[in-house]
Amino acid sequence: HYPARATRVVQLFMGGAASHIDLFDHKPALEKHHGETSDFGEHVEAFQNGLGPWMKSPFKFSPYGQCGKLISEAVAPLGECVDDMAFVHNMIGKTGVHSQATYLQATGFQDPGFPGMGAWISYGLGSLSDNLPTFVVLPDHRGFASNGPKNWSSAFLPTHTQGTAIFPQRENPIEDLLPHSDFVTQESDRAGLALLNRLNRSYQEQRPDDSRLEARIRSYELAAKMQLSAPEALDLSGEPDHIMKMYGVDTPGKTYPDEINVPEEIEYFGRKCLIARRLLERGVRFVQIWSGNDNSFPRRNWDSHEDIERDHKPLAYGMAVGAAALIKDLKQRGLLNETIILWTTEFGRMPSTQGSKGRDHNPYVFTNWLCGGGIRGGTSYGPSDDWGYKPLDRSNPTQVYDIHATILHQLGINHERLTFRSNGIDRRLTDVHGHVIKDLVA
Repeated sequence: HYPARATRVVQLFMGGAASHIDLFDHKPALEKHHGETSDFGEHVEAFQNGLGPWMKSPFKFSPYGQCGKLISEAVAPLGECVDDMAFVHNMIGKTGVHSQATYLQATGFQDPGFPGMGAWISYGLGSLSDNLPTFVVLPDHRGFASNGPKNWSSAFLPTHTQGTAIFPQRENPIEDLLPHSDFVTQESDRAGLALLNRLNRSYQEQRPDDSRLEARIRSYELAAKMQLSAPEALDLSGEPDHIMKMYGVDTPGKTYPDEINVPEEIEYFGRKCLIARRLLERGVRFVQIWSGNDNSFPRRNWDSHEDIERDHKPLAYGMAVGAAALIKDLKQRGLLNETIILWTTEFGRMPSTQGSKGRDHNPYVFTNWLCGGGIRGGTSYGPSDDWGYKPLDRSNPTQVYDIHATILHQLGINHERLTFRSNGIDRRLTDVHGHVIKDLVA
C-alpha cells in the first residue's frame, strides 16, 4: 500500500443523472448551433426520444478562480472553490438505466449484491470512532434514490461495514435508535440490551464461524453508544450564526411551496453538508450525501426529461451552496487536506433536445469532480467532445474504477490488494479494472 494523503471521504451523489453540459462542462458549439438538427455522425441508442435539435444550456457560464474554470450560474456558489477542485469530464458508464448505472457508481458493479464504496473503505481502514458508525448515509429528505439501501449495503463484506442511514430533518433521524414508548425507561432499555447481549454471546460461542451474529452484537453495542453520541452530532444549536448562514440553514421552520424551489433545496442539502462536517470531526470515515429521490413526479430528482431549467436550477443551486460551504468550512478548519470530496451522478444528459426543454440520458460521457485529500485543485482532466456527447479521446475514457482507484490510493490503499473472497472469487471494489489518475494527484 501507500502513505495516506487522506483519512476520510464525502461522496455527493446526484440521483437521477445531473447534466454535465448544464453545470460544469461548457460547450460553445451548442450555443452556436442551438436549434439546428442534431447530427452525431453515428447511430445513437437513445433511452427515450431525446434526439431532437441541439440545445444550448439555459444557464450562463462564467469563469471563476485563478484557473479560470467555466461553470454555470446554476452552480455559481462553487465558483469560490474551483481552485481546490479537479473536474473529470470524460467519465463513461455502461448503461442508461438508472438502477444499474447507480449501482455502478455506488458499488463499482452494475448488478446488485456488491458492497458500497463506503463499505469497502470501512472494511479496509476500520473505524476512527468507538461511538459512531464508520459509514453514514444522508439520503434525500424525500426518499431514496434508485436501489435504495442496496447502494450502501455490505453485501458479502462483514455486516458492520454497511452504511447507517440518518434523516436529519425527521423527528426520528435514526430509526429504532431510541425507544419511543412511554412505558420504556432508560434503565429498562439498558437492561433489555444487556439481556440481548448475553443471549447473543451465548449463541455465538456455539457458532464461532458465523460472522452475522458478531456483526449484530457489534451493532447493538454501537447503538447503545450512539444513543448519546448521535444526538449531539446532529444538534446544530451550538453552531455560530455565520456558519449556519454559510450553509443556508439560518431559517429553521420555514415552510415551502409544493413546487421545487431554490430555498428549500439550499436548506435541506446544506443541513446534510453541515452534519457531514460534524460527523467527520467526530470520527466518521465515509459520509454519503444524496440529492434526488427515485422516479418522482413532479420532478424531485435530476432526471430532467421535461425541463432542464425548471428541475436543475433548484437542485443545482441548493447543492452548490451546501457543497461550497462544506469545502470552505473543512478548509478553514484544516480538515480539507485529509478529506476527499467526490461529486458524482449515474450518467450525464444528451446535448440534443427531448421535447422542447428537456434532455435524455447520456451514459456515453459525464462529469465527476473531486476536492481535498491531496487532489490537485484547479484541474480539468479528460475533455469531452465539442457537443458533450462522448469523450474527445474515445480510446482513453475515465471509468468509475479509475475514480475509485484514485480515492483508495489517496487513502493509502492499493486498489488491487483490497480484496475479499466471495463465492471462490477475490472480489475488489474496482473489479479487474482501474488505474490511479496521476494527473489528479498533487
